[in-house]
Amino acid sequence: MNDYYKNYLITEDVKVIDAMKKLSEIGSKILFIHDNFVLKASISDGDIRRYILKSGDLNENVIKAANHSPKYLINVNYKDAEKFMRQNLIEAVPILNDNNTITNIYFLNNNYIERHFKKIDVPVVMMAGGKGTRLYPYTKVLPKPLIPVGDIPIAERIINQFYNGGCKNFYLIVNHMKNMIKSYFNDIDKPYNIQFLDEYEPLGTGGGLIYLKGLINSTFILTNCDVLLNVDYSNILEHHNDNNNLITMIVAEQKIQVPYGVVEFDNNNKITSMKEKPIIKYYTNTGCYIVNPKVLEDLNEKKSVDFPDMIDKYRNKGENIGVYTISEDSFIDMGELDKLDAANNMFY
Repeated sequence: MNDYYKNYLITEDVKVIDAMKKLSEIGSKILFIHDNFVLKASISDGDIRRYILKSGDLNENVIKAANHSPKYLINVNYKDAEKFMRQNLIEAVPILNDNNTITNIYFLNNNYIERHFKKIDVPVVMMAGGKGTRLYPYTKVLPKPLIPVGDIPIAERIINQFYNGGCKNFYLIVNHMKNMIKSYFNDIDKPYNIQFLDEYEPLGTGGGLIYLKGLINSTFILTNCDVLLNVDYSNILEHHNDNNNLITMIVAEQKIQVPYGVVEFDNNNKITSMKEKPIIKYYTNTGCYIVNPKVLEDLNEKKSVDFPDMIDKYRNKGENIGVYTISEDSFIDMGELDKLDAANNMFY
């Protein structure tokens, strides 16, 4: 077997600064950390940037900056690994045997992924009418859709991403500081169409959809104005249609490491299990959905309701409500001050 993949392996006693040099030398974005070829962790350029932002010491061992829950596959061929990498938007995945020993690493260049995203042209609806209270004090001056991320306003950055994926028609439901939002988009040169829908009273992330009734008669994408997803929407749309969903919620995997040992016990106060600093995985609603036009047809009155509450109503009626899972790294939340600062660090 070709052992070229071993160039992408390092041991946990390698210094962070040396891992940086190796990433540069081999032109990769990721290395895998092993102990006698047993996978322990991974380290990417993004992991190192986050480590540096937290004032991490570059002369510490690389394991201090590593991702201790790397994605991997067991005994699969390249075709299956390629599908996995595309779905998870990663450029490399280690292949393990039944003993968790690394036997190969399959690669997929990120540029290749982007070039092969299928173009879709579906309407995109953005809820852009809120006051953005979580972003105070910025939103005392600007409406949330115009808060810059890097040098581009949040809403424009989101629209650009959808446009690059083939979408050309955008509907913005606006309320708070709406004239400022309209003025900005009316003054810039843009290759796409925007229609503004005035919300005269707060109707929530679901109720405002009533303004779209009669305007959209096809499946559409609904998004909040503070999230960026690095995903192939054509795959999500295909998943939505294949499962005959009324609504598909896009959810992102998240991980939290409990900083203590976790103890479980029974009704007799006898310990049943102990886990040292376990990693808890869960999925969060990204605030982005694929929605069938029936949802618009069902709206008959102006009523304040959030879209998750509408989902619950349909779910209780037995309608097909599905999810599409994406990786944690594919989801950028810009709706809170600390997360907005993190997003700015990515785009500057």
